[in-house]
Amino acid sequence: MSRPERSFTAVVLAAQRAGRVDPLAEAHGLSHKCLVPIGGAPLIAHVACALSSTAGCRRIIVVVEPAMFPQLRQLLEDGPPPVDFVAAADNLADSVFTASDGIKGPIVVTTADNVLLAPQAVLRMVETLDRGADVTIAMATRAAVLGAHPEGQRRFYRFSDDEYSNCNLYAFAGRQAVTAAESFRGGGQFAKKPMRLVAAVGPLTVVLMLLGRLSLGDALARLGRRFGLRIEPVVLPDGAHAIDVDNERTWKVASTLLAQRRDGERPAVRTMARVVEAASA
Repeated sequence: MSRPERSFTAVVLAAQRAGRVDPLAEAHGLSHKCLVPIGGAPLIAHVACALSSTAGCRRIIVVVEPAMFPQLRQLLEDGPPPVDFVAAADNLADSVFTASDGIKGPIVVTTADNVLLAPQAVLRMVETLDRGADVTIAMATRAAVLGAHPEGQRRFYRFSDDEYSNCNLYAFAGRQAVTAAESFRGGGQFAKKPMRLVAAVGPLTVVLMLLGRLSLGDALARLGRRFGLRIEPVVLPDGAHAIDVDNERTWKVASTLLAQRRDGERPAVRTMARVVEAASA
């Protein structure tokens, strides 16, 4: 007998960075990057569809400024699973803390620009929690990312076993494990701002990483010990998961990959037709 799918709550981070208008949103004449159209629908619609199509997703929580609640409420179909909204805090860590308040069971966190997210990636995150991890972090190897598209990503973390890129996909075994989100209080863009990495994992770990002495698993184990948690990587075979929409270049790359998915074998997305119709209205 097959084991029933474990249910989880999904949190989508969709707010603007405080005091900053996103250049891609501005170029498209929009207030928020999550509304930028791609592949026939806004960025956030693709993410919501991937999550709602994942077995076990019982609820989607969108973290965004309250002024955006009505517009996104019209755009995103409210279930199943139900879609709720939570006001964004001043930083990523507090936003995740707020969104996860009162939630029991696994929590999957991603961003509204993660348009190439696929249900099988989300399932792997939850399955790794089932095997005993407190926190899982999705990564992809340099070869996999560049194999998906040669212009997909330009920054990679070098470890002793390989080079990796972050996939903006995280999972927590429960509310207590969300303490690991403290690592992202200043924002999770470690490759762009190395001092954030030093603050998160400690200077010795960074030095060992730079010397090529630590594998990805070793580095996350060290990070986990700072929080008393078991943190494990989930290395996704599809490098497209590391390509989120940050700028015009990655928007073009993601557009190409979305089109390739449509032309090839793609899992049926139950709500996409209705989302596209709503977005075009």
